Amino acid sequence: MPYYLTQCSYTSEAWSNQVKNPENRFEKLSPMLDSFGVKITQAFFALGEYDLVLIMEAPDNKTIASLLMAISGSGGVTNLKTTALISAEDGIDALRNASNLNYSPPQA
Repeated sequence: MPYYLTQCSYTSEAWSNQVKNPENRFEKLSPMLDSFGVKITQAFFALGEYDLVLIMEAPDNKTIASLLMAISGSGGVTNLKTTALISAEDGIDALRNASNLNYSPPQA
């Protein structure tokens, strides 16, 4: 199954709610994700541009996009960014496949 790196930031209201009532939102999120075949493999709080970083495994792009649209639309997070990840093995296979392609770049 494909892996995805998702980074996002809490809104100030979400931070305020978390400070007042701390809870593990990753655990709260898991049952919804599980029902779509998505699994959080790693989850972190982060310092810097993003507040949260997740690595998730999902069946396909459409599934992860639907879930992230619902999460983003809830208003609790902002600055949502997702990157599809390729395993090292698949990356090496892609390099091998690329060596068999004959591509010519545009000429000036």
